[in-house]
Amino acid sequence: MRRFDGKTVVITGGNKGIGYAIAERFAGEGANVVIASFEEQVREAAAELGKSGASVLPVLCDVTDPAQITRLYDEAEAEFGGIDISIQNAGIIYISKLEDVSLEQWNRTLAVNTTGCFLCCQEAIARMRRHGRGGRLINTASGQARDGFIYTPHYAASKFGVMGLTQSLAKEVALENITVNAICPGIIYSEMWDYNDRVWGQMLGDYKKGELMEEWVQGIPMKRAGQGRDVAGLVAFLASADADYITGQTINVDGGLIMS
Repeated sequence: MRRFDGKTVVITGGNKGIGYAIAERFAGEGANVVIASFEEQVREAAAELGKSGASVLPVLCDVTDPAQITRLYDEAEAEFGGIDISIQNAGIIYISKLEDVSLEQWNRTLAVNTTGCFLCCQEAIARMRRHGRGGRLINTASGQARDGFIYTPHYAASKFGVMGLTQSLAKEVALENITVNAICPGIIYSEMWDYNDRVWGQMLGDYKKGELMEEWVQGIPMKRAGQGRDVAGLVAFLASADADYITGQTINVDGGLIMS
């Protein structure tokens, strides 16, 4: 399928993990893809995606800096024209006991995961309004937007914030042919889950590498962790014409781990 020929999609945190899988899906369906990250690896990721013949633009961007976010969307428009789809996927996690959570960690987590999402939505919506052809915003929340887990109050708070932001913005732009939805990935094979497995494993018991993740996977009805492509399929659906009547929703993609 090439549902996104002529469309331009901006993906923050698009250089690895879930973000890269999303970028790969849109590139394969004909979109012009802009991947943003504060890591230099974003250039290598774009070069790899471009081997398929896709049009891919890498942009270095720290989503906690409003000026850099403005530059990201400026560069996307200069290269490809108006923005059709914006995917707010950049995120970080620190796992710490309450007494060890520093104010710096708290602020940084909310700055990237929640404020960064807000700033990108604000910038994308302004440009979609200017071009007058509607658009799609998709925000990456987490299973922790449904059920906050131990040793991550800052992360859970940031992702609950993404869900609330999604609902409020969806109401504001509903009459402008702009939809706003969020996704809640569960246990997905990625660098972040390598970190989760290692640090939670140390804090919750004497787990060896991979053991905690495998134990948690047994609590998933489908008995497997997800792949980036599982998340990318949902995102592509929400960005497509098939989802024209879906907005303000937060959708789990977790093999049935959380059913609410």
